Amino acid sequence: MEKILHFFRPLIKFNASHPFWVLGIAILFAVLMGNYALQLKIDTNLANLLPDKNPHVVALDELQNTVGGETAMEVAVKSPSFEDNKRFIEDLIRESLKLYDDEGDRYFFKRSQFRKETDFLENNALYFATPNELTDIKSYLRDEIQKAKEDANPFLVNFDEEEEESSEVEGFEQSYDALIPSEYPISADSTIAVFKLYPTGSKSNLSYLRRMFASYDSLLTEMNPQQYNAEMEVEYGGRLKRHLSEIDSIMSDVFNSFASGISSVLLLVMFYFSFKKYINYRRGEEEGKERGFWEHLLRLPVPILVIGIPLVISLAWTFGITYFVLGTLNTMTSVLFVILFGMGIDYGIHYYARYIEFRSDGKPIMDSLIETYENTGSAILVSGLTTAFSLFILVLAQFRGFSEFGFIAGSGIILALVSMLFMIPPLLVIFERFNWILFNASEVSSDRSGSLMHRFPFARSIVVMGLLISVGVTLNYQHLKFQYDFGELEPEFPEYAEFNELENQVSSSDKRNPAYILADNEKQVIKILEKLRHRMETDTKSPTILDVEALPERFPPSDTAAKTKLQEIAEVRELLKDPFLVDQEDEQLDKLRRASQTTEKLNINQVPDYFKSQFVTQDGDIGNFVMVYPSVGLSDGEKSIAFKNDVGKVELDSGEVFYAASTSIIAAEMLELMREESPYMVGATFLMVFILMLVAFRSFRWAIIAMLPLLVGLLLLFGIMMLTGMNFNFYNLVVLPAILGIGEDNGVHLASRYREEGKNRMWDVLSSTGQHVTVGSLTTMLGFSGLLFTNHPGLQSLGMMAVIGIGMTLVAALTFLPALIQWLEDTDWIHFKD
Repeated sequence: MEKILHFFRPLIKFNASHPFWVLGIAILFAVLMGNYALQLKIDTNLANLLPDKNPHVVALDELQNTVGGETAMEVAVKSPSFEDNKRFIEDLIRESLKLYDDEGDRYFFKRSQFRKETDFLENNALYFATPNELTDIKSYLRDEIQKAKEDANPFLVNFDEEEEESSEVEGFEQSYDALIPSEYPISADSTIAVFKLYPTGSKSNLSYLRRMFASYDSLLTEMNPQQYNAEMEVEYGGRLKRHLSEIDSIMSDVFNSFASGISSVLLLVMFYFSFKKYINYRRGEEEGKERGFWEHLLRLPVPILVIGIPLVISLAWTFGITYFVLGTLNTMTSVLFVILFGMGIDYGIHYYARYIEFRSDGKPIMDSLIETYENTGSAILVSGLTTAFSLFILVLAQFRGFSEFGFIAGSGIILALVSMLFMIPPLLVIFERFNWILFNASEVSSDRSGSLMHRFPFARSIVVMGLLISVGVTLNYQHLKFQYDFGELEPEFPEYAEFNELENQVSSSDKRNPAYILADNEKQVIKILEKLRHRMETDTKSPTILDVEALPERFPPSDTAAKTKLQEIAEVRELLKDPFLVDQEDEQLDKLRRASQTTEKLNINQVPDYFKSQFVTQDGDIGNFVMVYPSVGLSDGEKSIAFKNDVGKVELDSGEVFYAASTSIIAAEMLELMREESPYMVGATFLMVFILMLVAFRSFRWAIIAMLPLLVGLLLLFGIMMLTGMNFNFYNLVVLPAILGIGEDNGVHLASRYREEGKNRMWDVLSSTGQHVTVGSLTTMLGFSGLLFTNHPGLQSLGMMAVIGIGMTLVAALTFLPALIQWLEDTDWIHFKD
C-alpha cells in the first residue's frame, strides 16, 4: 500500500498547488456524468435479474415474442343493478376508446373486452373439447343409454344409481363450464361486472401510463357513475396500475430515504467536526485565540463542503458510469445512492479529522496534507480497497441482483476513495486561503504518553464473552430462517387491494397463473402432455400440478386432426340419436345436442376474439403451447420453487428438452439461484478481505487481529436475528457482503493506528481514531436508516440488516478489538516487527 501511496504522492502536491483548476475540471466532468445519471430508470422485471442465457428466461422471451405480452387495464363496476352496470360499461367503453394521447399521437386504448359472444361456442362446443373430454362425454352418453335400458327393465334394482349419476353429471358440467364462459364477467349476485381495455403503449413507458391514468380519471369524473346508479362504485387499474404504483413507491422511498438519511449524515458530520475543531482551538495557545464563538458558528457548514463536494462528485461519476455500463437500476440497486453516500463519507471523515489534528499541532498546510495522506491515507486505502473488492466479488454472481449491486457499490467506493484522497486537499487549500478553517496551535504535545489510562479494562472477560457468544450463535445457526413469502416483502397498495376484492368476486376459476411450455410442433405438444400427465398420475413428488392443457387439443391445427375430431363429434351425435335418449328432456343432453352441431372444419377467423386470443400467436397462427396450472399459491416462494421443480423442465424420450416459462417460474429460479450463491459470495468476500489484510499488514497475525472484530460483529448480528425472529430474504441478503466490507473498515483503522502509535497506546487510539470510526460507522448507519422509513418491506429489511450489522461490527471494534489487543499485550503476543 505504501508503494501505491508513494506513487501518487506528487498528485497531492500538484492538486494543492492548482486547487481551482483541479476542482473545476472534476466538477465539470461530474456535471457531464450526472446528466446521464439522471436518465437512469428503475427496472422491476424479475426476469432481468437472472442471466440472459438462463433457460427459463430464454423460454419466457420466446413465449413473449410468439404470443405477445400485452397487459390489460381492468375496470370493475359495482352497483345493485346489473342493467345499470351494463349500460354504464357500454357507454364507458365507447368513450374510453375515444381517449387520445396528444403527446404520443395515438389513442390510449386499441380494443376492449366485455361481452362474450357465447352462441358460437355453445353451437360448436365439442369442436373445442379435448380428446379426453370427448371420451368422457361418450362414456357419459353410453352410461345414460345403459341406464335408460335398465330403467325400462322393471325387474332391475340399482342401489348405486344416485351416486353414479351425480359423479358423471359433475364431470360433464366441469368440462362444459371450463369451455363455455359466462356471457358477461359478473359476480354470482350480478352486482359486480369487470371489463378490460388494452393499451396501445408499453407498461414500461411510465410517462405514458401516467397520462393514461390521468385521462381515465378525468373521464370517470366527467361521466359521473352515480348518474347511472346512486350506489355505483368504479375501481380500475389492476396489475397495470399496481406496476406504476410500485415504481412510484420505490422512487418516493428512494427520495424520502435520501432526504432523511443524508440530512442526518450531514448534520452529524457538521456538528462533530465543528465541535472537535472548536475544542482544539480553545485548547490552543492563549495568544492565538483571536476568534470568538460566533465566528466558529458561521463556519459550521465548512466540514460538509470539504467532505460533501468530493462525495457528490464521486456519486455523479459512479451513476454516470452505471448508465453507460448497465443502462438501468433494479429494485435493489435503486437505493445505492443513499447507501454510497453513507459509505463514501467515511473516507472523508478520517482524512479531514486527521488533518485537523495535524494542523492543531501547529504543522503547516502542505506538511499536514502530506502527513495525512501518508498516515491516514494508508488506512483509508486499505479499508476502501477491502470494501470495494469485497463488493466486486458479487460481480461474479449469476444473480444480477448481486452482480449489479456489487458493480455499482464497488465502483462507487473506489471513486469515493479517489475523490476523497485527491479532491479534499485542493478544497482544504482554498478554504484555508480564505481563512474559513480556524486553527490555533495546541499547547499540548502530540506525544500523548501522559494519558491517565494505559490498560483497557476487563480485557480477558470481554474477549471470553465475545468468543462464548460467537460459539453459541454458531451452534444454533439452524434457527436462522429465510423468508420465502413474496407477499410479506411487497408494499401494500390499498387501491389495488380494493380492486382485487371486487375482481376476485367475478373470477372464480381455479385455473390461474399457468406456466407455458412452448413446442415446435403438434407432435411435441402431445409428447409433453403425456409426460406431464404421467407425472400427475404416478409421481408423488409432483403434487403442485392442478391440470395441463394444450391449445392444439382444443382447436385442431391440421386437416387430419380436424377430420378426426369431426368423426368423434359424429359419434356423439349418433349416441344422442339413440332411441333411449332422443326423446329425453334433460339439461345436460340439451347442451350436448347443441354443442355437437359441427359437421365441417372451422376456420380460426370464425372463432370469437376473446376465445381465439389464447390459441393464436401474434402472427395469427395456431400456437403449439402447453399450459400447466398450479394447484398451490405461488406467492409462497417455497411452493413456487416446488412448482418450478415439477414442471420447469420436460425431457422427451427423444432427448429433446423444453423449459417452462412464467413470472412465477422466474421468481422461483431467482430465489434458488440467490440461495445457492449466497454462501459462496459470503465465503469469497471473507477470503478477499483476509487476503487484502495480509497484503496491507504484511503479517498473518495482524490480519487475523483485524479480522476478528468483523467476525464477532457478524455473529452478534445473527444472534440478534435469532432473538428477534428477523429472517433473511430476497432483499437483505444482498447487503450481507457489503456489511463485511464496511465492518472491516473499523478494524483496519484501529489496528493501523495502533501499530503507528505503539504498545500501550490503545486509549490514545480510541480517543482519536476511535472517534473517527464511530462517526464513520454512524454516518453509514444513518445512510441506511433512511430505508427504515420506506413503505417497501423488502427495502426496510435491507436497511434494518445494514444498521444492525454495521452497529454490531462497530461495537465489536470498540470493545472486542481493544480487549483482544490488551490481552495479547499482556501475554507478549504483540510484536511490531511483524
